Amino acid sequence: MLHQRACREVIAKIWFIRFQTSLRSNSQQVCVRLLPSPRCFFDEPVHVKVDGLSPHQKVELRSKLKDDKGVTFRASALVAADASGQVDLCRSPSLGGSYTGVESMGLFWAMAAETPHSKLLKKNVLASMMVDIEVLHGDTGQGPFPGVLDVYTLGGGISEVRASLLANKGIVVLALAYYGFQDMPRTVPKYFDLEYFEEAITFLRRQPQVQGPGIGILSISKSGDLALSMASFLSGISATAWINGSNANTVVPLHYKDLIIPSITPIVENVTFSPSGILDIRDALPDPETEGNRGSVIPIERSSSRFLFAASEDDRNWNSCLFAQQAAARLRHHGKENFEVVMYPRAGHFLEVPYMPHCPSGFHPAVGQVVVFGGEAKAHHQAQLDLWRRVQEFFRKHLDGNNTAQKATLYTRGPTGVHP
Repeated sequence: MLHQRACREVIAKIWFIRFQTSLRSNSQQVCVRLLPSPRCFFDEPVHVKVDGLSPHQKVELRSKLKDDKGVTFRASALVAADASGQVDLCRSPSLGGSYTGVESMGLFWAMAAETPHSKLLKKNVLASMMVDIEVLHGDTGQGPFPGVLDVYTLGGGISEVRASLLANKGIVVLALAYYGFQDMPRTVPKYFDLEYFEEAITFLRRQPQVQGPGIGILSISKSGDLALSMASFLSGISATAWINGSNANTVVPLHYKDLIIPSITPIVENVTFSPSGILDIRDALPDPETEGNRGSVIPIERSSSRFLFAASEDDRNWNSCLFAQQAAARLRHHGKENFEVVMYPRAGHFLEVPYMPHCPSGFHPAVGQVVVFGGEAKAHHQAQLDLWRRVQEFFRKHLDGNNTAQKATLYTRGPTGVHP
């Protein structure tokens, strides 16, 4: 299913050190106010208000500045208007983005550099530094907008919740089922055909509201290896978000024209039971890089896509942290730095959208029984908040047709620390 919700914007500009302000709007009702004045010194707080919205309407606030070295810094916050249609950052909490909670100056201190390892540089204190504040709200426009193919987990059909929420961020999303949905086969097929996914990518790229040149792929679990295969063998993919997936083909063989990638064979003897008596299949899938399994490893070094690998450290479905590390190592071995890796301590397998209830166990369609999925509820919740922000920023950054790819390898143990 194709989802689209575009955005219009209201822009206010704040000058620091020397004072000047301007306001541009294509909506007569929406107004951005900067109190006590849109002109201030850098160490003075700014009170940001937005008026003229619909009651309880959700909007995205974005901040941007460029330092004296030309490095761009950005931050964002998803907020909801109150009953009167007003957003007041002194009392309106951010529900997602670069920070969460009530932080009146969050759009400033939460800015991150687009160029890795960059510190904000200000040499000439007599010259102004300008911050752009944008308010994007849900008035539909014609685009074009970034396009994303959302491929959900095995047996889950499609995730219209995830797709529609992402569409609310100004992205055209095609939620694609590949089995177990409506009139599709209810059981796992004998193989998956990559040409089916190729047709979906072609269809999405041809939509007039989708900006080029490439699209993104959002995946989780089994669809993770399908996403890596798409990025490796198909054209037109610029950004691939892989969540708790595998770096090798799993479950059934993958066919593409004359190519067949076998599925990696599970080791049944490695299946154990949790203390509560539920199947634990985490170690059933063997190391893909060992002898006899390498033919199932997906050759992602072929891809020109950017990759976001997100893995939970307490994923009991399989060892997604190992698979993420191996995928990154393979790219690095081939001289590529087109990836980011983030790992979440105490989080389980199903990293969904924010505030989705934690699923510690459930029926596994390939196993045919209930299995443990892992994770602690609060840590899992925090991981979902952090990852949802990262996914949006990842697609915005790498699906901008005017953006040139940055070379950066980021290892993060989100949301509490950093790996070396």
